[in-house]
Amino acid sequence: MRLRILRSTIAVVAVTGLFLGVPLMVYSWLWIDDAARTGLQHRVQRAASEILEQEERTDSVGEPPTEALKLLVPEGGRLYLSYTDHLGHPRELLLGGAVEAPMVEGVSLGDAGVLRMEQPMAGIRASQYRTLAVEAAVVALSITVGIVVAAVTASRVADPVQDVANRAQRLARGDFRPDPHRHGIEELDRVLDVLDSATEEIAERLQRERQIVGEVSHQLRSRLTAVHIRLDELTLHPDPDVVGEAQAALDQVDRLTASVSEMVEAARTVSHPRTAVDVRAALTPLIADLEPSFTRAGRRLLVTGETTGRLFTWGTAARLREATAVLLDNALQHGRGTVTVGFGSAGAHTVRVTVADEGSGISDGDAQRIFARGYSVGAGTGVGLALARTFIEGDRGRLQLQSRKPTTFAIFLPAADPDAGPEDPPAPRAQEPR
Repeated sequence: MRLRILRSTIAVVAVTGLFLGVPLMVYSWLWIDDAARTGLQHRVQRAASEILEQEERTDSVGEPPTEALKLLVPEGGRLYLSYTDHLGHPRELLLGGAVEAPMVEGVSLGDAGVLRMEQPMAGIRASQYRTLAVEAAVVALSITVGIVVAAVTASRVADPVQDVANRAQRLARGDFRPDPHRHGIEELDRVLDVLDSATEEIAERLQRERQIVGEVSHQLRSRLTAVHIRLDELTLHPDPDVVGEAQAALDQVDRLTASVSEMVEAARTVSHPRTAVDVRAALTPLIADLEPSFTRAGRRLLVTGETTGRLFTWGTAARLREATAVLLDNALQHGRGTVTVGFGSAGAHTVRVTVADEGSGISDGDAQRIFARGYSVGAGTGVGLALARTFIEGDRGRLQLQSRKPTTFAIFLPAADPDAGPEDPPAPRAQEPR
């Protein structure tokens, strides 16, 4: 912004200086030339008057008034007079030396002769160039002052705007400390006042939400601990089938407890470091846990795509698992036929996970609102898809309905280097390739 203000102000000053300075220079050049010519004409007229007055006094053409004429010759110039004396002989009078590239003005004196006066152009040109130099210096000084004023103005305007942007950025990072500093610019100070008010309100809401999350997570983990204890007792049952089911349920409880802990930590931490997550390794246990539910419903759950190798993305495994679990549960509850989970890449910098079923699809009207919180096409709560999208967008990814029939949801996440550390990379939100 500073550069734009500086450029625009300098452009205005430069254009103004040129539009005023160039015509002024041209006018000054012509005015000096015209003034010199007018002055020379006045000298010629005064010299002619002196000659004619002498002729009237003597009532004959005699010797011209040389002394008076010398006073009228310009510096470095020359006067030439051609006349006929009283005897009828042609005579000439030259006052001054030869003039190079002269400005010439003359007049006819009738019987008294012809008068011509010359003035060197060098002096006139020197005066013109001096005037142009002064005017050019004034224009340059004006532009320089304009640049200084533009720089000061740009700093006084851009710095406060940048400060407001930094305040908003700190707010986005979770820094809710109010800043009483103001810049004396009414509009920007008003924005800062609004930011301070919003900061206080957001901080209070986040504090309340974190308290609620902490209380809910405590209650949930307490219940999970109780379930875990009961399942531990079932593992001592003499029936091997009961022991197997109890052990599978224990694994589910352990994964659920870990997911709850990760989600609570993510909710409490405004800017938590993201790690390189192996997508297939994170989702394979989830698919294995849900596969029996599809089998009991007489349906199949298949995995397709890149089944070998590892696909890494920047993010949190808990968010990815919960979002995928929502999609699979929706496919089980509202879809039909085989449900297919696809792993793959969408370009060099994006990882894609798709969930598709063979149901009747989604209508145009439902497709426009399917991610709206509280909207459901069946008997659901309308929270699952909205929550899943929030999880994915929290990791700078994108969840969208890729196909209405067959119903296909796609998760796009930024690809990661498997050897990278836990630092949060400056990766943009993953977009669907076009």
